[in-house]
Amino acid sequence: MSKIPRNFKLLEELEKGEKGLGAESCSYGLSDPEDMTLTHWNATILGPPNSTHENRIYSLTIECGPDYPEKPPVVRFISRINVPCVDFKTGCVLTSRFPLLRNWKRTYNMEILLLELRKEMATGSNRKLTQPEEGDVF
Repeated sequence: MSKIPRNFKLLEELEKGEKGLGAESCSYGLSDPEDMTLTHWNATILGPPNSTHENRIYSLTIECGPDYPEKPPVVRFISRINVPCVDFKTGCVLTSRFPLLRNWKRTYNMEILLLELRKEMATGSNRKLTQPEEGDVF
């Protein structure tokens, strides 16, 4: 089975993100439309209902390095959030504490990543954690 080249995969993700064809609870797109390397992305996650995240919109950055999709992207929250898989000082999603990044597969994509982060926010142990003031950023 042949592997889809990095840029083809990212162009596919860009098209899906720009057309809003994915999940309604998250969105993503290039930070700079002129970024021909398709490296730097912005994303948002709508906080899951029935949790301390409800009615919040979390902003993130995603960096797809030259080895993406073989290796996971670097994900960083811009909006302050309190969940164990996110470094409280930098906002970086910690690979060691987030199973999807730790067990990354080339078939994963940004939408799956964002949905898994949202799921993590809604887990029993994380849904009631006290959160920073809305609007706080890293």
